[in-house]
Amino acid sequence: MERRILLTECPDAKGLIARITGVCFKHQYNIIKNDQFVSYEDERFFMRTEIEGQFGNNSAFINEVTQAIPEGGNVKLVPVRRKKILILVTRESHVLGDLLMKSYSGALPFDIVGVIGNYDLLEDLTKRFDIPFITVSHEGLTREEHEQKMLETIKQFDFDYVVLAKYMRILTPNFVNSFEKGVLINIHHSFLPAFIGAKPYKQAFDRGVKIIGATAHFVTNDLDEGPIICQDVIKVSHNYSADDMARAGRDVERQVLTTALSHVIENKVFIHGNKTIVF
Repeated sequence: MERRILLTECPDAKGLIARITGVCFKHQYNIIKNDQFVSYEDERFFMRTEIEGQFGNNSAFINEVTQAIPEGGNVKLVPVRRKKILILVTRESHVLGDLLMKSYSGALPFDIVGVIGNYDLLEDLTKRFDIPFITVSHEGLTREEHEQKMLETIKQFDFDYVVLAKYMRILTPNFVNSFEKGVLINIHHSFLPAFIGAKPYKQAFDRGVKIIGATAHFVTNDLDEGPIICQDVIKVSHNYSADDMARAGRDVERQVLTTALSHVIENKVFIHGNKTIVF
């Protein structure tokens, strides 16, 4: 028996759950788990259905589900498998190190196919896990020239997602638009939308905040404003310096990115405009 995940998004209508599950029954697929949500602001229906059975040519099944829902819908049937992620880094090691350990230990179902950095500082750490590391230096290059070299290097890898693990470079629209929506994932060291851009812990310290956090989000052309996947916070006080906040924030960054990746690689996330539905 194999397992698949059926992802359905369409205009809301009465009886959608019964229609979709009825098609699953017709094809003798057993439903393991089902989650659904309606966005009442625009009357949009979302459903994630884990099904089990014998899968061959799925086109007939997908076509029947498509016919069972209103026009303007999207239907995907995706396999349950380990995902492949490519990681981009700059200098900081804590997020990369956590992802390397999570992959190595099997704590999360993903394989790291490679790491690309604009410095070589994290090469030794990466190679300890027998994972290729490629340095694409930005020195002496314009942003556009560097991004072109990055894109050429990225094309060498087969991946499902690209994770910016504290990759501290602002991306141009040309770079972002080179990927399908939902492929680029970033961990931002702030509870967005507060303190976007550079040095958020210094911004938080100057503001005298009492909580600091981290945000994992999909990357769009709007800096740090893409659809949010996961967020979390911890408490701080006036006793914390900006450096203290940064040290405390590293644990939140690791946890938030791990949780976000878990949701994404298990196909639990729908992108809806500039928001997400996370089952």
